Formats: sequence, C-alpha cells, structure tokens
Amino acid sequence: MKYDIIVIGSGPGGYIAAIRASQLGKKVAIIEKYATLGGTCLNVGCIPSKALLDSSHHYYDAVHHFEEHGISVEKPTFDFGKMVERKANVVETTTGGIKYLMDKNNITVYEGLGSFEDATHVKVTKKDGSSEVIEGADIIIATGSKPSTLPFITLDKERVITSTEALKLKEVPKHLLVIGGGVIGLELGSVYKRLGADVTVIEYAPKITPTMDADVSKELTKVLKKQGMKINASHGVTSVERNGDEVIVKATNKKGEEVTFTGDYCLVAVGRKPYTEGLGLEKAGVKVTERGMVDVNDHLQTNIKNIYAIGDVVKGAMLAHKAEEEGVVVAEYLAGEKPHIDYNLIPGIIYTWPEVAAVGKTEQELKDAGVAYKAGKFSMRALGRSRASGDLDGFVKVLADKNTDEILGVHMVGARVADLIMEAAVAMEYRASAEDLARICHGHPTYSEAVKEAAKAAWDGKPLNA
Repeated sequence: MKYDIIVIGSGPGGYIAAIRASQLGKKVAIIEKYATLGGTCLNVGCIPSKALLDSSHHYYDAVHHFEEHGISVEKPTFDFGKMVERKANVVETTTGGIKYLMDKNNITVYEGLGSFEDATHVKVTKKDGSSEVIEGADIIIATGSKPSTLPFITLDKERVITSTEALKLKEVPKHLLVIGGGVIGLELGSVYKRLGADVTVIEYAPKITPTMDADVSKELTKVLKKQGMKINASHGVTSVERNGDEVIVKATNKKGEEVTFTGDYCLVAVGRKPYTEGLGLEKAGVKVTERGMVDVNDHLQTNIKNIYAIGDVVKGAMLAHKAEEEGVVVAEYLAGEKPHIDYNLIPGIIYTWPEVAAVGKTEQELKDAGVAYKAGKFSMRALGRSRASGDLDGFVKVLADKNTDEILGVHMVGARVADLIMEAAVAMEYRASAEDLARICHGHPTYSEAVKEAAKAAWDGKPLNA
C-alpha cells in the first residue's frame, strides 16, 4: 500500500501530525507497536500521572484542609486499588478517543513494529511475527523516548523502578526513594507522599528542577519540605542495591561524605532518552547525534529529504505539547504551508501542588547573555482569591527588557499556574510589554491578578496590592 505520509509512532506528536496531514488532504498511515494508541504520554506518562495526582490531591485535602473550611468528615481513608482502577479508566477513555480520531480522519492504523527497509518503505512486523511493507512518499519518525537510568543501576522493575512501574504499583510504598529532582520524580513523589509514604528525593544538581529559574526551585523546595518531603540536593548517587524488600542507595554529598538512604522502593527518575530501537535508521541512511537523537534541521527534516522526525526523538525539551506543535509544523510544511514554532515560548509545567509553570528566559539565562533586564514579583499570599481558597504558597515573576519593557520570561509557583502560564505565552507571542500586561483588566478575585501585579512590578516597580 502506498501513502503520502507514514507516521511511525502514535504519541502526541505522531497522532497530531497524522490528523493535521489528513486535514490538509494527505493520505496517511500511522504505525504503533502497542495495542493502544497515544504513546508514553497517554498510556504511562502525562495522563495517568495526572489522574493519580488529582486523586491523591483530593485525599490530601480531605485529611489536611477540609476542617479549616468547616467540613467535618470521619477520618478519611483511601482505596489505592480503586485509585489505580480510575487511572486505568481515564487512560482507556483517552486512548480510545485517539482511535476514534484516526477513524474520523480516515487514517489507516497499523499495529506492529515499524522499521525502515529503505527511505520510502517501512516494514510493519506484528506480534505474531507476520509482516507487511508499506510505502510512503514522506515519513515522519515520532517514536518518542523511554526512561533513562544510570550505568550502575539495575532496574528490576519491582523495587527499583521507572515512572512506568511507579504508575501501577500494587501498594503505597512505606519509604519511596526518588533519584532525580525533576518533573517526573517530584510529581510521582508527591502522589505517594500525599498517600502517606515517606519520600526522599536525591538530586545531583545543587537544586531541584535544575533547569528552571532559581526562585522557582527555592520556593518549590520550601513548599515540598513543608509537606514533609525530604530533599537532598548536591548528592551524587554511587550505588543502588536491593536486599529483599529493601533498597539501599548510597550517594556522596557536596562535602564528599558518603550518605546512605534506605527505602522499600526506589524510583529512578533521571530523565528520558530517545527511543529508536528496532527502527532500522541505518537502512534509510538517517543520521543520529552522539546522544542518540535523530539529527534534524530547522524544518525537522533529517539528512534524508523525505524523512522527518519530531518530539522526544529530536533535540529540545521532552514535552508532549512540544511534540504536538512539531507534528503540526511538519504536516503543514509537507502540504506547502509556512508554519513556525518558537521554542522559547514552549511552557514548562510541573503538576505538584502548588503547580509550577514557566515560559521564556530565566534570570540566569538573561545574566549569562548579558541582557539588561528588570524583574517584578508578586506573592500569591497577597491575592484575595488565594486567601479565599487557602492556596497561599507561591508567586508570579515577570522578567522584562530594561530598555524596551518587552516581556522576556515569566515564572510561576501557585494554584492553577499550569493554566495561567498561557496568558504569559500569548503576551510574549505578540511581543507584549510588561506595561501592556499590567494595563489589561483582570477579573477579581482570580489567581490571574497575580500576573497583572507582577507585570506592573516589572514595569514601574509599583504593584497595587503589595
């Protein structure tokens, strides 16, 4: 069978690329090796983790915050099995929705492992060993990523686990050790901390969320410690050993001293790596970088002119929404349109509580680049909406060019900032100034007023409610 476009991988990047290409009149096929569509994000990543985060958040509120709202309940308990079952139902509904979208858009779905035979032919090998070869004028690689580990760690996937196993544990750990203080480690650590586990985070860098603005890392550390999470930054893990139901992690702290941590589970959350295993890139002549990523140009085109790659398998942040945008860009480019993507305006979000969100440059990045800037900061504690809900932790910080007042970066910690950050992204897309944002009337009382106030603080140094 011959197609205009073949997409290998049905994660957020792949299925969105397929849909957009079909909308633009292309005959499209998509190949997925698993029985369900949606890739890591929908099956063992974004969606199931948010389902567990929401369930655990409701329980935590019942235990710790209902009483202050005048709500009396018997001592709350939880059914972990039911939480996991609900998560599975959310995943099933969501992945089923992708199948519906494929049918709606007349996209042919092939279940099996896709591998290149040459630059235009892809073999689909099914679970039963049978295979067929399909042909595509253009091919999009969207095979995503899988969890990374450290060379000396043996992942037994029972007690020493990745995020995939952490989302389907049969019990709440007594003491969860988390290696890595990034997005995945902190989100899953939060789930189990809320449900009663002791959680210890071990991070090699001097701060958690090391790529984010320093003020964000500082505030999140303070909040998570207040919630009972133990944070150990500047600790380099040297060994992970399992002894029955016990896991022993040894690390060296910044003083050079050896420190030992003991728990019943250890989540290895040190990032993710591109997944190209079995893809047969060498048969198509596609180049990869030293880090194993598919090498692409500004149009996400590989060295083979009819083969493109998007998402976690190429350079840049490993984010579902980044993959989606790249999928749209490639589909439109192949249809003769002139799309664009601004990587500086792709937001980063952490779904702890309070949430964390950022877009644009950090203060350190501006300092390193020698950019003259000004900063405005506003505390969530000063908002009427925050006091009404009891969500007092966090802040919004706006960074603007000192001379032109153009917004260069926005960083947030607080309730619902995962949604609030898009106000900043829209403003920056249109190159708004801090004054522009400060002069927009924001509804009262809302969390969004913190954005207005921080923008005013950056513009003239005079927020109205601080």
